[in-house]
Amino acid sequence: MTNQSNTCAPTAALTKALSIATGTTPPAEEKAPHIVPFCKEQVEILLEDEHLLLVNKPSGLLSVPGKHPANHDCLISRLQLDYPQARMAHRLDLDTSGIMVVALNADCHRALNRLFSDRLVSKQYQAIVYGTPEQPEGDIELPLICDWPNRPKQKVDFEEGKKSLTHYQLISQLMKPPTSPLIDQQADRSRLLLTPITGRSHQLRVHLAEIGHPILGCEFYAHEKAFTMAERLQLHATDLQFIHPMTGEKINGHSRCPF
Repeated sequence: MTNQSNTCAPTAALTKALSIATGTTPPAEEKAPHIVPFCKEQVEILLEDEHLLLVNKPSGLLSVPGKHPANHDCLISRLQLDYPQARMAHRLDLDTSGIMVVALNADCHRALNRLFSDRLVSKQYQAIVYGTPEQPEGDIELPLICDWPNRPKQKVDFEEGKKSLTHYQLISQLMKPPTSPLIDQQADRSRLLLTPITGRSHQLRVHLAEIGHPILGCEFYAHEKAFTMAERLQLHATDLQFIHPMTGEKINGHSRCPF
């Protein structure tokens, strides 16, 4: 009779050896779920009418609930406490802050989805990046695709990537804080105005990293020095412009950059 208490699971080495002998693939190790820390900042209402809201999403807050039950707290769940009918028309990354539009009824939600799909919504961002681009203004056109083994990261792929276009404009060069009053200040970072023509996932982050000027504080694409130069991702959605789908009014929404 087998003593069940003395049996044990095969070691990782034994599992690997068995897989080689049998020609099978060992099961992949599951990653521990990422639990997003609670965001203490509140969602700010910038504009409200009977059809939609313009809101300011803080950095560190999800736009929609994550897959894990512990990641339920997000922009839309907070808004639905006061606006139960609120519906998301687009998203911002967890670490990106800034302006968003939220529908308050089904008709407006469908209409906003069409506006985004037809690229009739103009979006602008401000970012602080490592170094200074050689040209003060230009376009970055690099096709992007999901880096599936390293998701949610994206990567440039000239064969299968989707067309992605970003326009940038230098606003100012920023000085590195001096370590001593006897040392001259040096510009080691720049503030850019970014206009994404397409809306691929992580588009602004990847494009700027690819031209050698990663966004400061970016955990996915910045090199170590650029990552440690800021406590949070230095990317903020400042402007959202579109024709109100229900009233025909031109909406020029703005959110002040917090950095």
